Amino acid sequence: MVAHKDLANALRFLAAEGVQKANSGHPGMPMGMADVATVLFSKFLKFDPKAPRWADRDRFVLSAGHGSMLLYSLLYLCGYEQATLEQLKSFRQLGSRCAGHPEYGHLEGIETTTGPLGQGIATAVGMALAEKLLAQRFGSEIVNHYTYVLCGDGCLMEGISEEAISLAGHLRLNKIIVLWDDNKITIDGSTSVATSTDQRKRFEANGWNTDQCDAYNPEEIEAAIARAQKSDKPTLIACHSIIGYGSAKEGTSKVHGSPLGVEDLLAARKRLGFEYAPFEVPQDILDQWRSFAQKGQTEHKNWQKRFDSMDPVKKAEFERTVLNHILPSGWKEKMQAYKEQLIADKPKVATRKASQMALEILVPAIPELLGGSADLTGSNLTNAKESKSVTPNDFSGNYIHYGIREHAMAAAMNGIALHGGFIPYSGAFLVFMDYLKPSLRLAALMGIRTIYVLTHDSIGVGEDGPTHQPIEHLASMRAIPNVNVFRPCDAVETAECWELAIEAEHTPSVLALSRQNLPTLRTEVKENLSAKGAYILAGCKDKRDVTLLATGSEVEIAVKAKELLAEKNIKAAVVSMPSWELFDKQDDAYKNEVLGNCPRVAVESQGAFGWEKYTGLQGAVVAMRSFGASAPAEQLYEHFGITPNAVASAAIECLKK
Repeated sequence: MVAHKDLANALRFLAAEGVQKANSGHPGMPMGMADVATVLFSKFLKFDPKAPRWADRDRFVLSAGHGSMLLYSLLYLCGYEQATLEQLKSFRQLGSRCAGHPEYGHLEGIETTTGPLGQGIATAVGMALAEKLLAQRFGSEIVNHYTYVLCGDGCLMEGISEEAISLAGHLRLNKIIVLWDDNKITIDGSTSVATSTDQRKRFEANGWNTDQCDAYNPEEIEAAIARAQKSDKPTLIACHSIIGYGSAKEGTSKVHGSPLGVEDLLAARKRLGFEYAPFEVPQDILDQWRSFAQKGQTEHKNWQKRFDSMDPVKKAEFERTVLNHILPSGWKEKMQAYKEQLIADKPKVATRKASQMALEILVPAIPELLGGSADLTGSNLTNAKESKSVTPNDFSGNYIHYGIREHAMAAAMNGIALHGGFIPYSGAFLVFMDYLKPSLRLAALMGIRTIYVLTHDSIGVGEDGPTHQPIEHLASMRAIPNVNVFRPCDAVETAECWELAIEAEHTPSVLALSRQNLPTLRTEVKENLSAKGAYILAGCKDKRDVTLLATGSEVEIAVKAKELLAEKNIKAAVVSMPSWELFDKQDDAYKNEVLGNCPRVAVESQGAFGWEKYTGLQGAVVAMRSFGASAPAEQLYEHFGITPNAVASAAIECLKK
């Protein structure tokens, strides 16, 4: 039997050598927490390297993503096929699966992209929440796993962590266990220069169980994790560690973010009794590491037997939602019938209300939809008649009350989507997109399906004033790669955009929705026109003189401007443009057909930034050039010149050029 210290040192020095070879990276955390990680993977973690996506595996989240070489080394030692020694040696190099920080999809065994501190622990809360919800739906014989998080002081200082641990404590997510690298060092030196927080008391105040252990005593580590598994609350374990353990720079910030150097590495190996060549792992040690997977593989086989014998209906549903991510049959037909009814009824409703109307069809039709809101359910209208609240005592519901925690809400949604089994959506005001943007960016980077219902999307918010009136927010989101930003103009487009968001399995979506009522402008629903990003809503019998481009509530303004221009014998086509991203994917012939070979005027009650790529420098943009103001919405549109007359006047001026 190989001694624990040799197993831990193999992990410790693989990580340190990877940083040394790259001449870049963070060796301090991997060296300090190698013993804790060794105990976790050898004694507790349920995993199968031959089936990295096994649904009932434990999740391991390296929230302290700068210590990525720890994770890569673990995956190599445990026998994950993609984690080769060659990949470890190419750490941080172009094309390597071992990126500077762990990236979901680059290497099997990486559960989420981490790096921005605090995101990992907050995402893990979503994973633990998904586990508990799925266990309620399918039973603990099929869903019964833990979520382990390795985090550092930086993760716990970031504000998102407070929101996340508060949510986890409230919901009593007892199967999340956080291993805190309690080394009392950050980049600036001792943590005492910046914080005096008693983290254990902080977690306890949020409803967590807390514990501690010596990070170099395997018996203490094992006992602490075993106690955590039996807790009825989430658990924080303070692992009293030394950054850069074994190095001459141990215990200092100097070992945080730069290689040790060849001489220090040699000295550390000698000091810890592991004197092998760089990247060398003796066969007996490697064999021992590889053997740790056997327990998980046995559990996987036993799980498969239970799964094969479960109720056929539940089994089919598990396969559809969790294993294969296939949408249920019939939902599109129900949505089509709903859209046809909208054409007949022609409702005049806010698009936030139209969104709720669509959800009344979608929620019962797609059981994996998991809704929520940041304490704005009555404003975002993200609930439906068949929405049922999830509570600390009842996980049979499909609606999460995230509280006033936009940061953690968005990160938890990422965890829910990554875990599998659900399509998460949630609501907030569009102006608060800034709070959830870091998690939206990571969702886009990872290519996962999360849906954000962001209402009160313009100066149409009215009396709440400029603090609540988004101006720059659409441009900010449109600038993020792989995000579909939808701003529908009526109930039909809102339904179409919901369809597109649900079908976009590898892309997060934003629905920017109005507070004010808007008329139904569409006249037919034979095809989902929003899928093209933009289309001619109101054309001309003859060759057009000008094209009016608009989104959301301003499409109605463009239609009225068309009528004003017609009185002056100017032929205008109105283009509704619910999604720039989808329009940009169309071929040139379609784009030219929609935009027309004539002057173009865009109108949107947010900032003008970005519209020039559609209007050209000879066109015009009627938009906000400042922050908003407090007043009734109709007065604000008049005051800031976002009116049919203003659009018509801009068109006339363009025609004079």
